[in-house]
Amino acid sequence: MRITTWAEYGVICALNLAKRTDLGPVNGREIARQERLPADYVEQILLRLRRAGVIASTRGARGGYMLAKPPAEISIRDVIHASELETFDLHCVSHPVEEERCSASHNCSIRPVWVMLQQRIDDVLQGVSLADLLHDEPTVRERVGLPSVARRSPEKAGLPILETV
Repeated sequence: MRITTWAEYGVICALNLAKRTDLGPVNGREIARQERLPADYVEQILLRLRRAGVIASTRGARGGYMLAKPPAEISIRDVIHASELETFDLHCVSHPVEEERCSASHNCSIRPVWVMLQQRIDDVLQGVSLADLLHDEPTVRERVGLPSVARRSPEKAGLPILETV
C-alpha cells in the first residue's frame, strides 16, 4: 500500500489549519507557501476537504480556509478519505486481475484479507486526530502506540524496519 501525494498533501494542509485554529482563515496560496507545496495541488486538496466538510471557507478580503470542527474531532482517516476517497485501495475492485475472477459473485479466498486490511488501516487512522499531530514526534509516537526512538545519526535516519541488524 502506498499513501499517495493527495493524501499526504491533505494531511499536511489540514495540520497547517489545525496549527492556526485561533488565527482565522488563511488562503490556499499562503498554505502552499508555508508548507512548500505546489499551489495548484493545495487548492485542489482544499476543495476536496471543503466538499467533505473537513474544512470551511469564507469569502472576502480576509477570507480563506479554516477547520470546520475542532482538531480533536477530525481524524486522519477523515482527511485521507476526503483527499483520496479511500485509505486503502482494494485492487480486486479498482484493478481486477480479470473481470470474472475478481467479481463479487466469484468465490475468492484472498478478498477477505484485503477487506480486513482496509478495515484495520481505517481503524488506526480513525483513532488519530489532527489534535494528536499537534505535538512533537516523540509524543505522537507514544499516542499512537509506537516505542520511543533514540536519536539516530543522519546516516542511520532510515526507517527502523529497513535498517540492517
